[in-house]
Amino acid sequence: MTTNGGRGPTLRADAARNRAQVLRVAREQLAAGDESLQLNVIARLAGVGVGTVYRHFPNPQALREALLVERFRELVDEARAAADVEDPSEGLRRLLRFTLVKALHDDGLGAVLESASDAEAQTSALKAELDEAVASLLDRARLNGAVRGDIGPGDVRRLLCGIEHALRSGDHGPARVEIYLGVLLEGLRPPR
Repeated sequence: MTTNGGRGPTLRADAARNRAQVLRVAREQLAAGDESLQLNVIARLAGVGVGTVYRHFPNPQALREALLVERFRELVDEARAAADVEDPSEGLRRLLRFTLVKALHDDGLGAVLESASDAEAQTSALKAELDEAVASLLDRARLNGAVRGDIGPGDVRRLLCGIEHALRSGDHGPARVEIYLGVLLEGLRPPR
């Protein structure tokens, strides 16, 4: 491993290939319906040693988080864009819908979003960026009278994860998503 000008460690070419192969196999396992992310099985299917997998991903949670880095970046970008929408209520609705749809289509995203601890420093950093953008959006929405004062970014994440779970246990078509989002947004409003 070498450094790359202060941006963190850079993997040797063979280590980078092995990591990419492990991630590819893990994605295939998830797509096939195997949510277990058993590192020994993934190592065998990827054609690498178990130690190689554990060096990159010390546990299944670390692997799951690595698989979701791109999704987290999308969420951060969307939260920043939503915070810039002229009407903060519309920005909030847009962000909540985007996040919920992503969580419904990307198994594991909700679990990582609601997790109190992260296996990877990168996940913690992305969550902090997401929380910062959501806090900015919530502050604007509060000034607009659309959000109560005792709700923070962590509350919004947990509430969305609860709605994701509720939708997964029943109909989660577009109409039902909109109904549940409406209920959530109404619940975020200050008491009358």
